Amino acid sequence: MRLKKITLLILKSYLGPFILTFAIVMFILLMQFVWKYIDDFVGKGLDWFIIMELMFYVAITMVPMALPLAILLASIMTFGNLAEHYELTALKTAGMSLQRIMKPLTYTSFLMAIGAFLFANYVLPIANLKMGTLLYDITHQKPSLDIKEGVFYNGIQGYTIKISKKDKKKNILYNIIIYDHTQRQGNNKVILAKEGLMKISDDENYLIITLKDGHSYEEIISQNNKDYKPLNRSSFKEETIMLDMSDFKLIRSDESLFKDNYQMLNLWQLSSEIDTLIKDSKERKVAINEQVIRNYNLFSDTLKSNHSGDSLIALMTKSKNWMDVYTPDEKKRIYDGALNIARTNQSYTSINAMSLKNEMTSVNRYKVEWHKKLTLPFACIVLYFIGAPLGAIIRKGGIGMPAVVSVCFFLIFHVLSISGEKSAKEGVWEAWQGTWLASAVLLPIGIFLTYKATHDSALFDIDAYTTPIKKLFSRQKNDSSASLQ
Repeated sequence: MRLKKITLLILKSYLGPFILTFAIVMFILLMQFVWKYIDDFVGKGLDWFIIMELMFYVAITMVPMALPLAILLASIMTFGNLAEHYELTALKTAGMSLQRIMKPLTYTSFLMAIGAFLFANYVLPIANLKMGTLLYDITHQKPSLDIKEGVFYNGIQGYTIKISKKDKKKNILYNIIIYDHTQRQGNNKVILAKEGLMKISDDENYLIITLKDGHSYEEIISQNNKDYKPLNRSSFKEETIMLDMSDFKLIRSDESLFKDNYQMLNLWQLSSEIDTLIKDSKERKVAINEQVIRNYNLFSDTLKSNHSGDSLIALMTKSKNWMDVYTPDEKKRIYDGALNIARTNQSYTSINAMSLKNEMTSVNRYKVEWHKKLTLPFACIVLYFIGAPLGAIIRKGGIGMPAVVSVCFFLIFHVLSISGEKSAKEGVWEAWQGTWLASAVLLPIGIFLTYKATHDSALFDIDAYTTPIKKLFSRQKNDSSASLQ
């Protein structure tokens, strides 16, 4: 019963800071995303539902970055609070070791790691697909209709509109000029009107402008005589024109167009794609080598000896002076032909080498993404074993010192992860080396801190480092005094 209460106390102390820090980190990451794409969102008349849908998918894609930091900060805060309020000391006095105190959160961290793997393998690819598709549609959507005074507006395909004044409350336009380019024959049709009423159709597919007191000018191009362009002029008291606005609506793309991207695949799909790409690359290398050899053989077979009928390669193997059997003109043709073949093969191999390099870059991206599915849960465990003993050592709760320490360790983790992944994608390192670099560096630190905390080491106590030095100088001073006596 006593152990159950202690377990509930530790879990309760942990869940509060974890939820809080996770929410704060998610909010910061979402704001960073908004500021990055703010220019693509403003002025497009997006519905709140579309924006909230995008933010939901973005939030899901931010979990792999927010979760490790939340685990690290929450574990430091939890054990820092327990140590600061002497609850950790009381538990140790009661005969509980640090490992036993950490056991509930250790199990919780392993469960979170399993959940992180399932999330990264099954949920994250779907969220990346939906977020990437929706973001692509939004960034490629045309800005919403905004006709400004005294400025030519050409946002509606096939038309250019200019107004001198606009009543925003009544949607009335004054001194309207409309250039009609729908026939793709230049400015051959112009409509002028003193005023007009602008409104959107019920289905939002058309802009309806009811023009009043205007004139229409149109140059009619003759098919027989293109130089002769009669002018057709007409006046009207009221005329209604409908302008197509279908381009302003958000058109949702087919998600299947993006499903093969490496961020949209799970572990088994990535493995299959990697095997396919490697197989295609090997087959292409074989085809390139065969084509280069075929080019040389084709050139060799077309040049037969005038004496024995041997091929060029056969003559080369028989004698060092094999060129003597040819006349000067034949030698010149051989040299020119060999030079052309060499240049052709050089160009062919250079182009294919660049293509093969791009293919290997794609393979590296898929491999990195494959390993990232595994590094996320492992990073959650490693950062917990850094945070928990670190909180017990520094003995500071709250959000001040733990936040500073957490950010420092997370920056180390993040920088190493980014650097390692970049090196792996560029082929400098193997994929497993780049993706596991951060975990490999932080794992010994976690083991070291856990060992120190278990043995009640005052890692950040200055006296623990200065006292041995003071004792050393004091001993030397006493020895000097004894020798003088």
